[in-house]
Amino acid sequence: MKLLSVAIPCYNSAAYMEHAIKTLITGGNDVEIIIVDDGSTDDTARIADEYAAKYPAIIKSIHQENGGHGEAVNTGLHHAKGLYFKVVDSDDWVNEAALLKVLNTLRELVEDGKSLDLMIVNYVYEKPSLNKHKVMDYKTALPQDKIFSWNDIMFFKQSQQIIMHAAVYRTKLLKNCGLKLPKHTFYVDNIFVYQPLPYVKTMYYLDVNLYRYFIGREDQSVNEKNMIKRIDQQIRITKIMIDINDVISIKNKKLRNYMIKYLCMMMTVSSVYLIKENTEESLAKKQELWNYLEKANKKLYSKIHNRFLGRTMNLPGKVGRKIVEIGYKISKKIYGFS
Repeated sequence: MKLLSVAIPCYNSAAYMEHAIKTLITGGNDVEIIIVDDGSTDDTARIADEYAAKYPAIIKSIHQENGGHGEAVNTGLHHAKGLYFKVVDSDDWVNEAALLKVLNTLRELVEDGKSLDLMIVNYVYEKPSLNKHKVMDYKTALPQDKIFSWNDIMFFKQSQQIIMHAAVYRTKLLKNCGLKLPKHTFYVDNIFVYQPLPYVKTMYYLDVNLYRYFIGREDQSVNEKNMIKRIDQQIRITKIMIDINDVISIKNKKLRNYMIKYLCMMMTVSSVYLIKENTEESLAKKQELWNYLEKANKKLYSKIHNRFLGRTMNLPGKVGRKIVEIGYKISKKIYGFS
């Protein structure tokens, strides 16, 4: 059995997907690489098939009708045979030395008979246009080099949310929790790192800079213009996350607080962009989103609304919008908006 399955969702990725593939191949036979061609119209399918033919013991090439990033992740998970599962987007890549450390650590844990649900690693924002990169780590939030539970976690800064790039899940856990991401919707990575959390009992933080997250393409979902253009999809994902877990009923206080904090971030992101758009329609959408949260779970609404970011998103008039403008600048740094 493979140690790690890695899904690479690809849509018209011919110009850059090979970099991701080549860095992952260095993991050797411990790795299963699942390239999912999501209905591409360029040379993506050809490149995927060529690599699968060249490395048949490591690479699978799967073709499907276009279903969006979430459906490509679903397909990758469905075909995954490895003990653990990770997603690497086609315009990103991994550090080869860090990948070997991840594989060695996973192998040692498996050989020692230790059960691990989630490994967390660092990721790096790469901005080649500015010749800059920023490492996002969890040193102040998580114990290092040992298996731990939610009771052992420390304080998460706003910039230390566990995002898809940092997560390596046990494959069986993802399948057992019923994870199925929606089709034709951006920002599904938030569901990927949120829905499974109540099923996660054991974690391990490895302080290596594994994932390299490319920032700078105009068509990226986190590009500011695209965030505003696709705000309805951000709202849809936020509503799904509100409904998918009964967060208030979670018994573990630290897990409950972390998940509430994550939802607060999601509400803030949607609210910031709706207020920045500043149309009658966008402000109505913001109010409708908060009304949706209140109707879905009044206790959860109260907890999120009473947090600082939640309160500032609902201040009326010009003063409120001015505070949001300031909050937006802070949010760009906190959440890595491009």
